[in-house]
Parts: sequence; C-alpha cells; structure tokens
Amino acid sequence: MSHIADLLIDWYRQGHRDLPWRRITDPYRIWISEIMLQQTRAQAVIPYYERFLARFPSVESLAAAPEQAVLAAWSGLGYYSRARLLRRAAQQIRAAGAFPGEFAAIRELPGVGDYTAAAIASIAFGLPHAVLDGNVLRVVARVEKDGSDIGSGQTRERFRSIAQEWLDLRAAEPPGIFNQALMELGATVCLVRKPLCLLCPLSQVCRAHATGTVEQLPVKLRRKEPVRLEGVLLIIRNRGKVLLRERSASERRMAGFWELPTPEQLPGAHILAAIGTVRHTITHHHYTFQVAKALAVRSRQPFRWFRPRELSEIPLSTTARKALRLAGVL
Repeated sequence: MSHIADLLIDWYRQGHRDLPWRRITDPYRIWISEIMLQQTRAQAVIPYYERFLARFPSVESLAAAPEQAVLAAWSGLGYYSRARLLRRAAQQIRAAGAFPGEFAAIRELPGVGDYTAAAIASIAFGLPHAVLDGNVLRVVARVEKDGSDIGSGQTRERFRSIAQEWLDLRAAEPPGIFNQALMELGATVCLVRKPLCLLCPLSQVCRAHATGTVEQLPVKLRRKEPVRLEGVLLIIRNRGKVLLRERSASERRMAGFWELPTPEQLPGAHILAAIGTVRHTITHHHYTFQVAKALAVRSRQPFRWFRPRELSEIPLSTTARKALRLAGVL
C-alpha cells in the first residue's frame, strides 16, 4: 500500500497542471476553488475563480456582498445554489471570527460536504483526511479491480477507507500533496475513456491494468436516462437595449436570475427571423433552444430593458448568455 502513495507523490512532484489554487494554502481561496470545482472542469473554473476573488478578496467582502452581486459574479458557472450557500457560509465564518481549522467544523459550513471538507482540511491545514470524488473513485476501482457499484453509499465508504489507508501510509508527506496527486491522476491520466495507462505511475500495481479490464471500471449501475428539452428564446431589442425576464423567488430553479423571454411568456411578440441554436446541459437534462429576433413592447415586471454593458452586473442565466453571444449582443 505504501508503494502506491510513494509512486503517486513522486509522479506528482515531477510535474502537474499549474492551477492557481495549488500555489496557496489560504483556506478562503482554497474553499472558493473547491466549491467552484464541484461539477465543473478545472480549466473552465480558472477565469471565474480569478474574477470572483478580484471582486471578493476576503471572507468579509463576500459576507457583506448582496446576494445579487454574488450571483452576478458566479453567472456562467451554473449550479447557482453553490453561490448562495457560499455567501451564507461566509457570513457564518465572519460571525465566528476565523475560518474553521478542523474537519468537523469545516464540514458544518453550508454547501460543504465530505469531499470539500477533506480537501480544505488537508490542503490548507495539513490534516490527514483523504478526499473522495469521481476521479478518486475511478482510480481506486481500477487499482483494486473492484467492480462494485460506485453509486452505492457502501461502496463509496469502502473506497474512501482505501484512499485513507494509502494516505496514512505516507504520513511523512503533507496530506494535501497526496490528495492533489490522487485527484490529478484521475483528471489527467486515469481518464474515463481511453485512460493513459502507459503514462500512469500506478500501472505496475494496478490490478485492472494487469487483467486488461481498465475500461470496464468503475461500475455505476443506476444511471439516469437523459431528458431532452426544446424551446425558443427571443432576442428583443429597442434603442440598444435588450429585454430580459427576472425569475421569481417562487421558481424552483435559479430564482432571481435574468433570462431571455420565450414566446409563451410574451404571447404578443412577433418573431422576425431565426438566428441559430444554442445547447445547454445540466446533469442529465439536455436543452436545445432556437434563438430568434422578435418585436415586442414590454417594460412591466418581471420584464426589464438592459444595456449590454449592464449585463455583467446582473445574474444572467447561462442559456441567455449563450443566446446573446450568438446574436452579437455580448
């Protein structure tokens, strides 16, 4: 087991992706990065991470910010409940007077689960808690040649214990380095499809590699069928402004966000010409929207006119952002 940790850390120290959150041990900045990295690729996160920290450089500035300002800074990253919980957690940290330095206390922050708490605890505070995300599950399943269902809580706990054993047997090394090495391996080498086994530092100890079963693992039995949805988004302009609709507080998803209206929301709109198509995916939901220029006169709530330069100051839905870029407004 110790051999696995030795191989992994030695490989990581020879070279890895230069990500901005790997140059620091500041718990606030590590926390922001880990929340952003939930369900989002690292390369996509970098510009949002840098802009967000430029706007909210401290826990205090984030805690004091209006929710709409936080959502606007988060706009485009998706899964917007993360931003709301981030702000709530910042307010709790400010009230406590300092960022919590123990795993259990970090875990109690809104929006923080076992994985995020382990990442912050190990990287920022050097605490020996192994992380378990999709990348780590994949590495463990293949190294151990374990075909158990990773959708099962029991399997995940067993895999977490295995990762913890690997970490504990390299106690002389900073736990954060081990965790980052393990996640880096899953993100860059032990890929879902076409894993790069010839470049993998663990290939000599990987049981799935030895038996030619790498691409059959991990196993996830409960897969949700994709849901495909279609619609139309209207680009309505007047004197250089564009018409948007605000989602109400009672709407289940993305309350308070601004989006482009649909023909159903503006039954009197007159469609002039098709512009093109935009697509967007949220988990297993796949959206396809036809984007069209239209005419309408509407200024009452929940509709409002915005100048293009104002769009960066409001929480704008990702589908609206894509459609407005397609239309040349952004």
